[in-house]
Amino acid sequence: MTTARLALDADHRIIGLEVETAANLGAYTSLFGPFIPTMAALKVLPGVYDVRHLVYRVKGVLTNTTPVDAYRGAGRPEATYVVERLLDAAAGVTGLDPAEIRRRNFVPPDQFPYQTQVALQYDSGNYEPALDKALELAGYRDLRADQAKRRGDPHSKLLGVGLSSYIEACGIAPSNVAGALGARAGLYEAGEIRVHPTGSVTVFTGSHQHGQGHETTFAQVVADRLGIPIENVDIVHGDTGRVLFGMGTYGSRSIAVGGTAIVKALDKIIAKGKKIAAHLMEASEGDVEYDRGVFKVAGTDKQKAFGEIAFAAYVPHNYPHDKLEPGLNENAFYDPSNFTFPAGSYVCEVEIDPDTGQTRIVNFTAVDDFGKIINPMIVEGQVHGGLTQGIGQALTEACLYDSATGQLITGSFTDYCIPRADDVPSYKVDTRETPCTHNPLGVKGCGEAGAIGAPAAVMNAITDALWSMGIKDVPMPATAQTVWKAIQSASKKAA
Repeated sequence: MTTARLALDADHRIIGLEVETAANLGAYTSLFGPFIPTMAALKVLPGVYDVRHLVYRVKGVLTNTTPVDAYRGAGRPEATYVVERLLDAAAGVTGLDPAEIRRRNFVPPDQFPYQTQVALQYDSGNYEPALDKALELAGYRDLRADQAKRRGDPHSKLLGVGLSSYIEACGIAPSNVAGALGARAGLYEAGEIRVHPTGSVTVFTGSHQHGQGHETTFAQVVADRLGIPIENVDIVHGDTGRVLFGMGTYGSRSIAVGGTAIVKALDKIIAKGKKIAAHLMEASEGDVEYDRGVFKVAGTDKQKAFGEIAFAAYVPHNYPHDKLEPGLNENAFYDPSNFTFPAGSYVCEVEIDPDTGQTRIVNFTAVDDFGKIINPMIVEGQVHGGLTQGIGQALTEACLYDSATGQLITGSFTDYCIPRADDVPSYKVDTRETPCTHNPLGVKGCGEAGAIGAPAAVMNAITDALWSMGIKDVPMPATAQTVWKAIQSASKKAA
């Protein structure tokens, strides 16, 4: 349970935020159970807003329920939910449009890097363009006009429009911060590049995947950096007998941390290749440039293809043996200096049947800033998955216990209501870009974004539809029964 208060000045800018949380940890603590309501939530509690003062108190409570552990978003959906619900409530009280109150409080782009009131420093961001694009794609002005018309028609379904502007800290790092917090492991990642005599490449990464498409994305990074065909790149992960070392995939860190380790190993490959190329072309190493799969001597027509250098490394008949060992194989570790900070704005449009409480999501628009994007299709797929998961949290999903025995009665997917195809709309998605400043790829991470921003957008849409009835809050999940009860209660009070 969370109780929160927001203070605004006369210009409706945030002065302070106070949050108190009693977090159910279950019957006993799991590995990351206490981390979720404390550090995971705290590090993004200010959100994308210039919060001057912040107080956060959290108590972990052991109960008779199932233990909790890290889940997609892991604390960031909760923190986003608190701030975004408060802002919509503030908009309702002050009469400001929900979009306007967000604009007034965004961290200005000229203040980056931005030091938050908690420990983290946001390295880059520009939040208003994402909000503007989301409003444009959603047809926000027309929705508000339609909403006003419907409120005058007692036979019409209720229309609600909800906004959510989120930020997340991901690409978990650095190791010294983890150590200071009591972690017993580093948060680096390792990558190894093995170039074969044919010029093909095998990449060994410790960042295992479970559906994110590493085989494609990592291969794209390598092929682009080396200027070789993507079919010449093989990705190996999950094999502890072959991989140098690995911390796995979590916290939307794969491309930002694992990908950067690969890039650092690639840089070593290119550096060694320049030495070999300089020897073969009888040039100074400083004059050798590498571009799109070719080593060139600056200002001349001398050049060697990547495959020629790879062959020379393994068949060293003409080779600088006094300076280099044969072979072309390098590895690297990467320990980030900071988290990455994806952000974005979502617009959710819902219709509610006042007679049944049934809520239907008509449209959902998501505009995200993931820094540089390697593969747009994979990113879009991950956004879709996250949005669906967030919608499930808002509308259908809950762990229910029998009140008499304490027995979990939603112990399987037969009983636990995950969203299905007809529960979600066709999403409108787009991106804006402010590159990360502290990794060479400029990437941020995208795997959890949808699950972080979606619950608040959905619930803001529901309360927006019901606000004129005097309903200021509806608990999650907003099932038809829950919404119907809220409408009935408000009708009785009005009578």
